[in-house]
Amino acid sequence: MSHPTNRPRNTGMADISSDGRGLRIAIVVARFNEAIGEQLLAAAGKTLMARGVREEDIPVVRVPGALELPLALKTLAETRRFDALIALGCVVRGDTYHFEVVSNESAAGIMAVQLATGIPVANGVLTTDNDAQAFVRAELKGEDCALAAIEMAHLLKDIRTGTL
Repeated sequence: MSHPTNRPRNTGMADISSDGRGLRIAIVVARFNEAIGEQLLAAAGKTLMARGVREEDIPVVRVPGALELPLALKTLAETRRFDALIALGCVVRGDTYHFEVVSNESAAGIMAVQLATGIPVANGVLTTDNDAQAFVRAELKGEDCALAAIEMAHLLKDIRTGTL
């Protein structure tokens, strides 16, 4: 569960960064730990549409697991058809070192995509000790990623157009 100070606060400024109208935001979701991925996807999609992003402007791509997310994200970013991207998935700790490899490499790959392409990517890959933790966090994480994608799309547009 998110700590209350991690939730957005009223800063006294107009909340224009959460308006998703006119944005195209693609979502890439890993099928591994599918039930959690689908919960993340439902929350992200619902939040995007509630903020004005049209359903037809939210394509969803599915990949086998977290390590396949970066390549799909990079390919989508390179089309230049999207204002932002969202990566969704879940890596649950097991008894081997595999958890660290998948968690670290998928996160590094996701970061590399946005830095290489200039297209923001909201990282919604949960890394948890067990399924129960993932299910508790999934809805909020999906919502947070949708809001981050909208905010970053607006921020980068403002920087690029000189309005910031």
